[in-house]
Amino acid sequence: MARHVTHTGVHDHGFNTLSTYGNLWRLMAEGRIDADPWEKAFYELAIKASGAVQAARWSEAGALGGYIYSFNGPHSLFIDTMRTLRVLALAHQLGHVLGGENDRSISLLDRLIKHGLTSAEYLVWYGTGRDVYDVRGRTAHEGIFNVRDGHFRCPNTQQGYSPFSTWTRGLAWAMLGFTEQLEFLQAIEPAEIQTACGREPVAVRAAFREAAVATSDYYLGHAACADGVCYWDTGAPNLNRLGAYLERPADPRNRYEPVDASAAAIAAQGMIRLGHALGHAGRSYQQAGLTIARTLFDDPYLSTDAAHQGLLLHSVYHRPNGWDAIPIGAAVPCGQSSMWGDYHLLELAVLVGRLARDEGLYVTFYGTLTGQP
Repeated sequence: MARHVTHTGVHDHGFNTLSTYGNLWRLMAEGRIDADPWEKAFYELAIKASGAVQAARWSEAGALGGYIYSFNGPHSLFIDTMRTLRVLALAHQLGHVLGGENDRSISLLDRLIKHGLTSAEYLVWYGTGRDVYDVRGRTAHEGIFNVRDGHFRCPNTQQGYSPFSTWTRGLAWAMLGFTEQLEFLQAIEPAEIQTACGREPVAVRAAFREAAVATSDYYLGHAACADGVCYWDTGAPNLNRLGAYLERPADPRNRYEPVDASAAAIAAQGMIRLGHALGHAGRSYQQAGLTIARTLFDDPYLSTDAAHQGLLLHSVYHRPNGWDAIPIGAAVPCGQSSMWGDYHLLELAVLVGRLARDEGLYVTFYGTLTGQP
């Protein structure tokens, strides 16, 4: 994993670094594995370096400040990156900054907030008439910007069906990403937010909260089938052949469009976290997340075949590129796992397990430093 720490060509540091070095650091901090000062220092250095490298992939964009650009280049903002912001959060809390030209110190918290606000503005719809496809809570996978003047030009997609349909794993990235950063922003002092980005903390938190709520509402109203699992894109061209598919459990072995259980695993964690963040008003989100979890930890989604290397079945990697295996006798991809599906199922299992055992709330990376559960 060491080479990934300084990988300057990706927007995935929060996935790569916190899923590995971050979890080892957290387990050590929680007393769940043996502590070793040199190992801990190594993990912290990896997290700091990774957070700074991620923040250095920066494009200035309009009044909201800018965004961490994707591997497509400086013009490209991905919704996926909301889930990777957590490496900036932890690197910031470990006291790190990005060193820029002329010895400029660049706040990782500032870039985290600006990226989140830009994503909320341009990659999430709120039903306000932005365009004729403006349905509250839906997301675009990618936003395209003019790098000469920082103006937003149009939505786009890489792994979804179209710029004006909603790729459900992208939707899930938004649900979980905005919620996790809302938790973080609620856990730090308002003055820290104000100092970092010069914006009103209440307004910053409200923007993250509204994006998390709107995307979760869209998932429940337009993506989730009766069991909480979704198909790969809400605008997939053959969904109409399935009839009233939202009114019955998802069918991963149907003849027309693949299910994406990885999106459901990510969405489930997002809604459980959102439910807690909203308090009493969020109970329905938490219940929805637990319902999805109940579905995924059972047939036909949980892999129980000792010969199969995955955990979560019926995950889709890249439908438009045709990269997913179609079993003999099937018409669409099914029966296989992906790295992000398996990892987020594991995170979901840990979260639900801690809730069930009343071991504090659940896993956070920032919580070890802030005293939050």
